[in-house]
This record gives sequence, C-alpha cells and structure tokens, in this order.
Amino acid sequence: MSPRWVFYTATTLDGYLADEHDSLDWLFVQPIDEDGPLSYKAFIADIGALVMGATTYRWLVEHGEAADQPWPYDIPAFVFTHGEPRVAADSITVLGGSPLEHRERIEAAAAGKDVWVVGGGDLAAQFATDGMLDEIIVSIAPVTLGAGRPLFTRPFDLELVELDRNQAFACARYRVVGPRPAG
Repeated sequence: MSPRWVFYTATTLDGYLADEHDSLDWLFVQPIDEDGPLSYKAFIADIGALVMGATTYRWLVEHGEAADQPWPYDIPAFVFTHGEPRVAADSITVLGGSPLEHRERIEAAAAGKDVWVVGGGDLAAQFATDGMLDEIIVSIAPVTLGAGRPLFTRPFDLELVELDRNQAFACARYRVVGPRPAG
C-alpha cells in the first residue's frame, strides 16, 4: 500500500505560512490543545518520512541552533533545494529536481507510513502537480499578516472531509481533488 502524502501546516486567516521575513511569531502565541482535534501529536504518529524546501529547512536549523536544540526529527528527512545546505543530522538527505523524480526513494524511506510535506507552500504545490499530495491538513490561526509566504501557490480543487476547532485554530482536512481546469 502506498503511503499518503500530506501537507500538514498552519496558516493565517489570509493564507500565509510566514511573514515577509519568514517569521512564525504569529503562530507561537496561539493557544492549542496538543491532544485536541487534528493535533500534531496524533498526526506525527503515522509519519515515516518528511520533505521540506530550503527555506523551511534553514528556518528549522537556525531556530534550533539559536535555542541550542538538536534537529527535531528522528525520521528520514528530505530537503528539496537548488543549493547545498549544511546537513544538520544524519537523517537528512538533500535532493534537487522534481518531487516525482524521488518518489520511490522517499516512499521506501517512509517504510509503509505516510509522508509529511512540511513546507513551504510552493513545494507542496509542486508535490500536488506531480500527483504526490493526497491531503492538506491546515490549522487556521485568527490573525492576518497582509503579506508573506503563501499557503499554496497553484490553483487546485479540494474537498473538505473534516472540520473542527482546536482552541484558537479552525482545523480542516482536505482531500486534494486535482488541478483547477484552465479558464
């Protein structure tokens, strides 16, 4: 059985993952129940590997180092980038090219579990375009930024399959239907 490919993220009400300076300050001040609906704790239990873009990776490394914390994941992680970033842990593999080129390798690393498309929004859209995104699970915070890193960068149709509230967040699970038909 193939793993599910899931973009699990949080966004502002106006659809941004981070502000113009890649800050997530807006996110960490929001109350959330770690055991509540669509929680990270329940989600991560089914994840065997994760993928992310260079900006997300850089943010994780810089903020982990600033807080004197090690790499936060003990599962295989794949970083899609055109550059050659410093690798922060043995579990990290740097990749170039399209997601589809690396599908078998990532699925093998997930060892029968699901794959988490961590971010950003453009990378998640690339996975969707390559037919490698089954769900989007998004926690929507009660804040607007007006500009920043968008949640998703390509036109796609989605189907709402679950909706709940987790303290400050409206939490939704969507099935990815497919690209929107041209105009």
